[in-house]
Amino acid sequence: MSGVLAQLPEVFDQEAFNLQRWSELEGDPFLASLDHRIETDQFGRIIMMPPPGFQHSQLQAKLMAGLLASTEGKGQVLVECPVSTSGGVKGVDVVWVSDRRVADGLRHNVLTIAPEICVEVLSPGNTRAEIEEKKRLYFEAGAEEVWIASPAGEVAFFQADGERDGSELCPEFPAKIDV
Repeated sequence: MSGVLAQLPEVFDQEAFNLQRWSELEGDPFLASLDHRIETDQFGRIIMMPPPGFQHSQLQAKLMAGLLASTEGKGQVLVECPVSTSGGVKGVDVVWVSDRRVADGLRHNVLTIAPEICVEVLSPGNTRAEIEEKKRLYFEAGAEEVWIASPAGEVAFFQADGERDGSELCPEFPAKIDV
């Protein structure tokens, strides 16, 4: 039996694997024709989700506007930002990333270092385990803060060692956004 398993390739460099797989997926005309959002897991398998609903998009826009105002034009605020993690390539709903991290970490259209701030907007299909896993992956990939936004506009702020009352990187950012 061990001879059978020995024939299979091993992934020694998750980042290189993620970048190669993401490049394949971006170049696939069938996948490009779909309206769905795509992420991968650590094995390169496709995780397909429906496009976000109106409320989700609206909240993303409000978070983006708030981050733009709070960061005063420093760095970049992006939506659906692809980040290579040990769990595959994840599309972070909203991010703030410094120009330095983009210069150091952008490879093949994917960030290999997580943005300083990664924001997940909760959707009806999310589970606590899924969001906890994404938080873990983003911190492991270098995020300084992970924010979780509820559909009601409540924002929870996290650093690697736990929840905070607010953001240390954007102290004026509110814990509640009008939706």
